[in-house]
Amino acid sequence: MKKVAYDGYYQEHNYFGNPYPGLIDFFTSYQPKGMVLDLGCGQGRDSLFIGELGYKVIGIDHSTVGINQLNVEAKKRNINVEGIVDNVYDFPISKDIDIVLLDSMLHFYKNDLDKETAFVNKILTELKEGGVFVNCIFKGDTREKTLKKIIKDSSYEWETLTDVYTEYSEANAEFHLLAIKKGKYIGVSS
Repeated sequence: MKKVAYDGYYQEHNYFGNPYPGLIDFFTSYQPKGMVLDLGCGQGRDSLFIGELGYKVIGIDHSTVGINQLNVEAKKRNINVEGIVDNVYDFPISKDIDIVLLDSMLHFYKNDLDKETAFVNKILTELKEGGVFVNCIFKGDTREKTLKKIIKDSSYEWETLTDVYTEYSEANAEFHLLAIKKGKYIGVSS
């Protein structure tokens, strides 16, 4: 199997720490507890927590080490969480997915802007009507404006479920948590 950079990082258990408080609040209170697709799940800090709440979770990451750790821990906890080694950018979002989660996946740096914009557009298009897109991103005016513009320019109506900032002491940073629910198709925006 091909080694990736994160394989080395994941030699340390719980490399990225615990889920963000805002993410914990959202998933704890959100109903119904459907199927979550956690793209870029790493070792599964979010997937495992969300699975403990009663959601069914599929975690996708390119790190074999991270996915193996997630699967061992999910089995130990006896929760409905499955990790799969795959490319997050190409992974299809089937109609049984209720929530797509991206946690710290997007940065919208100049070199990644086109790739990440296409990635978000793919998610917004493939997500079923009534499905939810949850994104955690480092606080940053340019990043947040870029994401909101992609959403605004999509061909669908979106209901904002939460749009909050979360202090995350483990990273000594503030994160923006945005959760939106997909509405009906409205056609190409102008």
